Amino acid sequence: MTQHRFDQVDVFSAQPLKGNPLAVVHDAAALDDETMAAFARWTNLSETTFVLPPTDPAADYRVRIFTPIGELPFAGHPTLGTCWAWLAAGGRPREAGVVVQQCGVGLVRVRRDAAQPARLAFAAPPTRKSGPLEPEVLAQAMRALALPADAVRGHQWVDNGPGWAALLLDSAARVLAITPDWAALGALKLGVVGAHDAASDAAFELRAFIGGGNIEDPVTGSLNASVAQWLMRTGVAGDAYVAAQGTALRRAGRVHLQRDGADIWVGGDVVRCVQGELTL
Repeated sequence: MTQHRFDQVDVFSAQPLKGNPLAVVHDAAALDDETMAAFARWTNLSETTFVLPPTDPAADYRVRIFTPIGELPFAGHPTLGTCWAWLAAGGRPREAGVVVQQCGVGLVRVRRDAAQPARLAFAAPPTRKSGPLEPEVLAQAMRALALPADAVRGHQWVDNGPGWAALLLDSAARVLAITPDWAALGALKLGVVGAHDAASDAAFELRAFIGGGNIEDPVTGSLNASVAQWLMRTGVAGDAYVAAQGTALRRAGRVHLQRDGADIWVGGDVVRCVQGELTL
């Protein structure tokens, strides 16, 4: 058995229990794949991460990201939560102000907001698959969400690793009213987004449905990243906005999206809920 520093943090919220929880296991080089997968099943969180020495000389650390059912090449809230935990444990980046994370999709840059140290942002990776949904996929998505044809204002593959498809709906209220038919959703990973009115503190409301596991994710960095790339590219969103997610699950996630040159940065607050020592 080996001893490891352990953190459980809440991501995309400055208030504990309102964001998306993440388990982080530090100094995990001694753990094999089977143990990592077993611990991720045991935590039963949407993701558990394991911090390892980098194999790329340009990276500050390497992370492996596990769900209870498998490993992911990239995910957003694990990127921010792991980076925050690595810095809190004394990690020092090679470049001041920017941390370089190595993961399954390659190198991902993370930066800290100088005015708000608890807020980090990652540079959205490029999408692996884009373009409109195929007619049969769109029909499946609309059937699974019981949407009338006039509710959908746009649709797109927004896959940057996890496999996301997305629908743009006519309003945030429509997004919040959805009750998914999990059987009809099948294995589709589907994000839905709709605009709030001007009175809201957020420009858009998002929800993320993960078919196959029958899970709604509380706050999803990867989905927000690729949706922002889509909405900004098409002029639906401006160069900076705040997205709300988790409302339907009694959370209060807030994701800060900003275009800076060629990059879109995906930011959120991180707060620690649990710190301790893990024996595996």
